[in-house]
Amino acid sequence: MPAITEHDLSLAEWLVLSLVSEEPAHGFALARLLSADGEIGRIWRVPKPVVYRALQRLEELGLVKFAGQEPSAQGPARTPVAVTRPGRNLAASWLTRPAAHNRDIRSELLIKLALLDRARADPAPLLEAQRDLLIPMARALHDRLDTATGFDRTLILWRSETVSATLRFLEALRAGSAVGASGYQLP
Repeated sequence: MPAITEHDLSLAEWLVLSLVSEEPAHGFALARLLSADGEIGRIWRVPKPVVYRALQRLEELGLVKFAGQEPSAQGPARTPVAVTRPGRNLAASWLTRPAAHNRDIRSELLIKLALLDRARADPAPLLEAQRDLLIPMARALHDRLDTATGFDRTLILWRSETVSATLRFLEALRAGSAVGASGYQLP
């Protein structure tokens, strides 16, 4: 099996892989977790057909395996899915990697924090890695703001403010407090 990179899987596939890594589950249970009112779906909703497609793709990649069938009182028999060792290693690695772009914080970082919380794992390494990734971006945007004009200035200002807000959010999480009104100072 060739090495799988972060970009080889969709966010839905990462989610499904990470949830199956917690414990074997069947597609219906995963779809419930990822529905609009599900524990993870309230952060990022994944439609039921997408959950099942993700399971098929993850199996094709050798990251999960289907194991037997369980009877169900709610319909047809359910097929539990278990993670393989490569799948478990890949999911564990993904959970510690920061979101590559600030635009992915809302989805990817919040999902990772929720999954780490479910596992009762320390989010500090992820928060620190995310902060370390965003600080150079914040500095670069701040430097570009001085010379930007027209709509470029508007866009850079937007990006700068969203990165600054994200850094304040990360700092508040690291400090264990709610985000305050104080501004974030670049180190």
